[in-house]
Amino acid sequence: MSGASKQQTHSAQTQSAQIQPPLTQSLQTHSPQISSPQTAVNKNSKTMVLAGGCFWGMEELIRKQPGVLNTTVGYTGGKVENPTYQNHEGHAEAVEIEYDPKRTSYRKLLDFFFRIHNPTTLNRQGNDIGSSYRSAVFYTNEEEKQEAADFIEIVNASGRWKAPVVTTLEPLKQFYAAEDYHQDYLQKNPAGYTCHLVYFDSYLK
Repeated sequence: MSGASKQQTHSAQTQSAQIQPPLTQSLQTHSPQISSPQTAVNKNSKTMVLAGGCFWGMEELIRKQPGVLNTTVGYTGGKVENPTYQNHEGHAEAVEIEYDPKRTSYRKLLDFFFRIHNPTTLNRQGNDIGSSYRSAVFYTNEEEKQEAADFIEIVNASGRWKAPVVTTLEPLKQFYAAEDYHQDYLQKNPAGYTCHLVYFDSYLK
């Protein structure tokens, strides 16, 4: 796996928390499958998938947003089938977000996403290096793709970052839920590793 520094940090954190299950157990506790709005808990909710570095910190900030009903961390964007934390080459660490469209929106969640990670560093967030940590929006239709592209223009025009946005727009094919011990990680381990924070106020006026 790429991003050796993060892998070492993850290992230290999981060992201290005593939550490192054997790989075989991890595979038994989650069933990788394609993700779609139809799999949402609430039939009136919608889902979106975002990647912006280590999924621990991303999930912890996003889950607290108004209108967010559920979050799941996992892997997407690669070719490896049934990826695991030890073997997910090509996949990004990502967060699947289930939200109530009556309380928030795709646009508002994009706004928050571009405020909690650095979208101008290619395949890197903080000390985490590699394509697993790329900034990406995984769209399910052309409307979402266009809305994300338009928002990237807003971010670039804001002048808040010293370099242009490198966030990729990728079609969502399959989202594989990560092992159970990664889910809600920072809720279980408040002192755990994160490189995410809220950098700016809203881009929306």
